[in-house]
Amino acid sequence: MNKLKSNEGNILSFRILIDPKGNLITELSGIPVDDAHKVFEGDELLLIKKILKEGHIKLDGLHNYLEAELDAFR
Repeated sequence: MNKLKSNEGNILSFRILIDPKGNLITELSGIPVDDAHKVFEGDELLLIKKILKEGHIKLDGLHNYLEAELDAFR
């Protein structure tokens, strides 16, 4: 596995974790669309905004679904 380089960063990610207490957790994180211009510009900015928009369309629903299912067990 490659180490994270100092010029790399999380654009959008989804993780399913188990915490030290054994709880299953979902995590959706990334750069806010409104802040993308602070890092990207031009065509790259347009691409990143599109990735963020489409990624959230798919991942927000999955995140909310899994959180609701996990809450049913708590």
